[in-house]
Amino acid sequence: MGAFFFFLLILSGSPLKAQLENDKIVHFGAGAVAGAGGAFLASELSNQNRFWTFTGSVAGSLLVGLVKEAIDERSSNSWDNADLGATVLGGVTVGITIELFSKKDGKRYQGGKNKMKSNQTTTAATEFLLLETASNRKRTVKSDPHE
Repeated sequence: MGAFFFFLLILSGSPLKAQLENDKIVHFGAGAVAGAGGAFLASELSNQNRFWTFTGSVAGSLLVGLVKEAIDERSSNSWDNADLGATVLGGVTVGITIELFSKKDGKRYQGGKNKMKSNQTTTAATEFLLLETASNRKRTVKSDPHE
């Protein structure tokens, strides 16, 4: 949470902005975007599990940061751990922000619970149709004129 306020302080035009390189701000922003994408993907794949959503956010930003630094290393022979850290910090910030502002229900966000209810409704409707079909078959068999 402190990182989020630190980022807001930087963007507000404070004297700290002059001390940070613009490159770090770009890396932070790229990490935030990649973290949001990773969080969304992990959330969908894990049925809104909170742990995996946060992990997806960090992993998405880490992956993008590693790829960018590997490209920098290959093209100009300059790996920068500070750039990688700024990128991952963007993903961590997004993960924490999602956690703070999402409605929670145990290990899942409330969105996952609604999916479960819809699956239960579908299952109940399917059971009803199967029972109704079986009942109709019994009636059809009893009314067979060849008995």
